[in-house]
Amino acid sequence: MNEYNQRPQSSRSPGSSKTNAAGDRKTDRAPASNGRVAKDKRYPATPVPKESAEDKEVWAEESALKGDDEYLAGKHPILEAMKAGRSINKIFVSAQAQRHLVQPIMDEAKIRGIVVQQVDKSKLDRLVPDMQHQGVVAQAAAVAYVEVEDLLARAAERGEAPLIVLLDEVEDPHNLGSVLRTADCTGVHGVIIPKRRSASLTAVVAKTSAGAVEYVPVARVANLVQTMEKLKEAGLWIAGADAGAKEGFYDTNLTGPMAIVIGNEGQGLSRLVKERCDFILSLPMSGQINSLNASVAAGVILYEVVRQRQQALKKSGVKQATPAPDHA
Repeated sequence: MNEYNQRPQSSRSPGSSKTNAAGDRKTDRAPASNGRVAKDKRYPATPVPKESAEDKEVWAEESALKGDDEYLAGKHPILEAMKAGRSINKIFVSAQAQRHLVQPIMDEAKIRGIVVQQVDKSKLDRLVPDMQHQGVVAQAAAVAYVEVEDLLARAAERGEAPLIVLLDEVEDPHNLGSVLRTADCTGVHGVIIPKRRSASLTAVVAKTSAGAVEYVPVARVANLVQTMEKLKEAGLWIAGADAGAKEGFYDTNLTGPMAIVIGNEGQGLSRLVKERCDFILSLPMSGQINSLNASVAAGVILYEVVRQRQQALKKSGVKQATPAPDHA
């Protein structure tokens, strides 16, 4: 219940009694007459304060966090979102923010006709709790997922062998954001995640990805195993990352159409997913810890793919084409 609709309550309950100077007991409530309770003029009704326009706006914005809108936080994610043409409803800038940090965002917002509202820092803290917003928050529509076919089409448009990353129940949004950031740097054509038991595209992911979420398409599927079979039919090889692999990581040919599967942070690849892989990759380990963070493992493998593909192009005498920049 809204606090404005709650009347202050007395420490004494209605109808309680007290003793006067003469020792007689009397009640706080006037006696009823004709079945009705008479109004006690000694206790006038407490006026209910009206919500200000600012109170209503804050309530509406904080309630929107539970809806379909996404709140982006931080300078770089918001700048990249605007440059990528993301639909942004409004940008909130802290009145206490350093001018040199927020000025580029304000300039870009002015060019694109996006409303910028200056607010107190505490308001930003409520909009994006547990996030470092750097004094700027943007309200944007949630990132749209794509279809698996769109990822393959993206590779075909570039004239490149498909390179796709599949995440098997990676639940940490920071890991997902880091994978997207590395995927953008290594030319991955897209990332596939399952609908259940997996991190989804949230503001935390956008922040961790440093804006890469705007450039790396993500497909969300109901069944990862069935998707792997479809990728095989499309001509892709499925390589799973697992610590118990027998094949040497650097001795495996990764130049062809490839899908790399990264497992859960704690359990690794699930049994069915592991069984559907064409081969398993194992990173060399020499320390006391026998596993790597999911995003770190993905980064190591993806850069080995890049290295092998660049070497193959040099040997074939084909000059590597410089891809057209996606970052408008």
